[in-house]
Amino acid sequence: MKHTRFVRALAVLCAAALAVATLGGCMQQDTSAAQRQADNREYMSQVNQTMEDLQERLASFTDAVSRGDVVSMRTQADNAFKTIDDLGKLEAPEDLKDIQQAYVDGAGALKDALSDYVDLYTEIDSATEEQPFDWASYDERIGDIQDQYNAGIEKLEEGDQKAAEKQ
Repeated sequence: MKHTRFVRALAVLCAAALAVATLGGCMQQDTSAAQRQADNREYMSQVNQTMEDLQERLASFTDAVSRGDVVSMRTQADNAFKTIDDLGKLEAPEDLKDIQQAYVDGAGALKDALSDYVDLYTEIDSATEEQPFDWASYDERIGDIQDQYNAGIEKLEEGDQKAAEKQ
């Protein structure tokens, strides 16, 4: 009889230990999933802040363009480039690497378009009678810059769409 009680007590103890181990494994998985979600939210928060900074820099660039101030255009473009570089330096969680790549690709295309735009207006501004600007190429160059810009926006929107699908 004592042996039977002992076996039952041992069986109950083993079952309890197994339940605790199973519950602990589930809790660890929940903690791991919660940490991934927190990391994802932190990353997206950093992306949003960087994009807000970029938007402010581009607004300053647009203001310089409206004034026809090529020197300020270059300064504001350089500020925007720093923000774009900051976006590329963000560490994305593993499951958001594809989103990060879309953002980096989009920002890179915007950077190229912005740089080409500044170069174009620098050429116009520095033209002289001896070295006039080639206005025949203007429409084509502006079109190419617009295409680069649109490609960048599409990539950024692709990143946003991927981020929305993962939520």
